Amino acid sequence: MTSTLLFNIGQLVTNDPQHDGTKLGVINDAALLIEDGVVAWAGPNADAPTHHIKRKMDAHGKAVIPGFVDSHTHMIFAGDRSKEFRARMLGESYTAGGIAHTVEQTRGASDEALTNNAKSLLHEAYSSGTTTIECKSGYGLTVEDERRSLEIAQSFTEETTFLGAHVVPVEYKKNPKDYVDLVTGPMLDAVHPYSKWIDVFCDKGAFSVDDARTILKAGMAKGLQPRLHANQLQEGQGVRLGVELDVASVDHVSHLSEKDIEALSTSNTVATLLPGAEFSTRSAYPDVRPLLEASITVALASDCNPGSSYTTNIPFIIAIAVREMHFSPEQALWSATMGGAKALRRDDIGHLFEGARANFSILSADSYIHLAYRPGANLIEQVWRDGLQIK
Repeated sequence: MTSTLLFNIGQLVTNDPQHDGTKLGVINDAALLIEDGVVAWAGPNADAPTHHIKRKMDAHGKAVIPGFVDSHTHMIFAGDRSKEFRARMLGESYTAGGIAHTVEQTRGASDEALTNNAKSLLHEAYSSGTTTIECKSGYGLTVEDERRSLEIAQSFTEETTFLGAHVVPVEYKKNPKDYVDLVTGPMLDAVHPYSKWIDVFCDKGAFSVDDARTILKAGMAKGLQPRLHANQLQEGQGVRLGVELDVASVDHVSHLSEKDIEALSTSNTVATLLPGAEFSTRSAYPDVRPLLEASITVALASDCNPGSSYTTNIPFIIAIAVREMHFSPEQALWSATMGGAKALRRDDIGHLFEGARANFSILSADSYIHLAYRPGANLIEQVWRDGLQIK
């Protein structure tokens, strides 16, 4: 058995309410015992085990938080859309952009190029405190390109999502129903061995509610678990479709009606907010307060993609959420850790309960509040995943 005791922690966030009665479960002047890659004990420093500890580490009064769970990313792609971003920021028109541009670049890239780009983004994410990451396909939109995208994604995460229904590709614009048939038939068959989840972009300019239902049900019949892009661009029926199908998470949800909130409040579906998209498109930020007031579980994620949220940095997402979306620092941190875990329907990550995977970060500050208080500062001093230091 390998054991490590991290002691003299100034502020330990466990997300276990038994410690202080709050959702963050904060223990001040704390210690954390790790055995064989999992949390064996968390509690006051004065009560820390002293026998049979092979390694002791002094946290020097710094804060320790659970590893971030980024439950929504699109990391398998080639090229970038920086010119499109510049034009958008200047209010200029720019026609040679959009998802179709990334699809073209991705289709033309080698497996090695796609893998190397994903590894670079993954390194960024790990360096900023993310320890679990979900990854979607959706920039191939052919049977072979979707298959290889998910095979690459599966090489670095078990949370792989088939998003063949991202948009209808150019070659099917005149026959979109034929593309739905392709997604639910040969494409689904090809990607099934590499996928855990199935997702659909159900919104204006993407897929209708009826098509989304057809695609999700086809994936579910194959054993894939459903999640859904919904209500990013306008109000619609996407959120209620997600509740109907018991999807793990409806993501973006920037435009919600009272019916949507009521439906979510009586469901097991998480509402995942992606403020990087509003930041990068100058769209209005949604207000989290109606969701929280209705006791809806909320997650925060990066939405890392080359077009509308080219960031892997969850501390940045937390800072935006607190500044622009009316999260408290506590709510934002919980949503980026335990909320993300719930969006992936995982109970072994996103917290530091006994038996959890030992995924955590040591901050270069004495309080988690600094994540929002000091935006842009690199406060992630160490990152541990499965009990091993990776930064």
